Amino acid sequence: MKHHQGELGLIAHQWFQVMRNCGDEVRELLHDGCPVACLGDAPFGYVDVFTSHVNVGFFQGATLPDPARLLQGTGKFMRHVKLKPGTPTNLTALNKLIDTAYWDIKSRVENG
Repeated sequence: MKHHQGELGLIAHQWFQVMRNCGDEVRELLHDGCPVACLGDAPFGYVDVFTSHVNVGFFQGATLPDPARLLQGTGKFMRHVKLKPGTPTNLTALNKLIDTAYWDIKSRVENG
């Protein structure tokens, strides 16, 4: 992410920091150059920067409650929120998705 500067870089750093702050046991790793937030070895979220937008993604996103309808994608498991500079985002709903993804993976890891 250090390669990405400007507005897209700021957006990416901001939201990855939110993921990092979910708990003391959150680890970060790079997968295909993309920063991933994990609980131990179990990933729950990522941030990826593209040419004109940032994706805030969730590995179990298809199962997350999304009353604000922010999540995009049609995969079996993964979903993402697309953030574009100058486009308003429901910050409360995105924070809730990140928090829910963290607690979901925590429950999966602890309850096997």
